[in-house]
Amino acid sequence: MPVITPARIKTILAAALGAAVFVWLGLPLPLLMGPMMGCLVFALAGTKMQDLGVLGVFFRTFLGVLIGSNVTPELLHSLPTHWPTLLLIPVYILAIGAVGYPFLHKVMGFDPVTSYYAALPGGLQDMVLFGEAAGGDVRAMSLIHATRIVVIVALVPFLMAFVLDLELSRPPGISAADTPLHEIILLIVSGVAGWKIAERVGMVGASLLGPLILTAVLVLTGVITSRPPVEMIWIAQLSIGMAIGTKYSGITAKELREDVVAGFLFSLLLAALSIIFILIILQFRSGRDLDVWLSFLPGGQAEMAMIAIIAGADVGFVVAHHVLRLFTVILFAPVVIRLFRK
Repeated sequence: MPVITPARIKTILAAALGAAVFVWLGLPLPLLMGPMMGCLVFALAGTKMQDLGVLGVFFRTFLGVLIGSNVTPELLHSLPTHWPTLLLIPVYILAIGAVGYPFLHKVMGFDPVTSYYAALPGGLQDMVLFGEAAGGDVRAMSLIHATRIVVIVALVPFLMAFVLDLELSRPPGISAADTPLHEIILLIVSGVAGWKIAERVGMVGASLLGPLILTAVLVLTGVITSRPPVEMIWIAQLSIGMAIGTKYSGITAKELREDVVAGFLFSLLLAALSIIFILIILQFRSGRDLDVWLSFLPGGQAEMAMIAIIAGADVGFVVAHHVLRLFTVILFAPVVIRLFRK
């Protein structure tokens, strides 16, 4: 359990205020976007923010449990049909790197290592760790990746709600009062156990993928028969939104002028490249456009999965593409930079 600190109290209040404003204005995804924007605004204003630490990671497991609870035999049977677009993920990553690295290095002036790891669409924590080990600027990489996630995640709900006219306000499940108590306990235990097992074996994204895999196994074997109650999903949304916004805590005017502006411009460039890629794919693929949009927009894995669930997209399709994107980047990024250095 995290220690109660003034910074954490301010973070919770900022998140609550942001959520209240989004609910009042009727904006999409108020429990995800509201806390994210609330914490972001207060952090940029100079307020010291702090995420929820281990408790926040625990709440993140709720999302893995929710995704895992959607893994049914029907979903597994449909996975082989996804291979045409899954094969495009490495091409997509190469295209992003080919555009992003020169932009950040030649145009924005970051050093080669920082530019390389900031341009790749992997997980924020993983890319920062790799970049730090290679001698990159940790703070710059963190802010560029955080800005990418903020911009993409902020664009998607408004695109869904106001361009595609999709309903994003429906609850992603039933209430806790209507869910058997033993099922809730099983879901929570599955999340924690999956997280810790995945962490022990060194799995990337352990707090999300571990609960996802273990819950999927328990669902397919009939041990778990319910999806997580809506309250668990609301808590996960709040936690994810707060975690993104607090990345800007302690930001200086120089970092705002250089790192955040670079991240913002890179995000717009990345969004344009992704849209071109998506429109090309849609010319050759039948099925729902929404699934492709959510699979190839490079927001955070957890955030895009949450949006997919609330938008009623094919969660298995979307998650499969984002997991492959992250694993491809994590597996090959260190190899490629070593080859270039040689």
